[in-house]
Amino acid sequence: QVQLVESGGGLVQAGGSLLLSCVSTRAITYYAVGWFRQFPGKDRELVAAISSDSASTRYNDYAKGRFTISRDNDKNTVYLQMNSLKPEDTATYYCASELRLGPPATYAGPYNYWGQGTQVTVPG
Repeated sequence: QVQLVESGGGLVQAGGSLLLSCVSTRAITYYAVGWFRQFPGKDRELVAAISSDSASTRYNDYAKGRFTISRDNDKNTVYLQMNSLKPEDTATYYCASELRLGPPATYAGPYNYWGQGTQVTVPG
């Protein structure tokens, strides 16, 4: 059983930065990993995703130029660097993994394993 643990969330002022980490209890060598976020009462939406070999990344439009996804397979960890944060980025952020080679999926359905989420709050 794969377990994912997110960390790095918190309260940050608008324009600030946060680095989210997602650590897997098992090797992620062959897993695509995505970061998603969820607003109250809404479905989870993709923030960014990365292929198992880091060759392919996907970003939602609002994340392009502000957020960067990366991974360190030796540490079983995937990161989401978030810069220039805005109040509308306030949400619960989840990481998820899927056993997949090639480009990562850009929607939640294919992802099998999910973390418990970490809250990001950017006051308006």
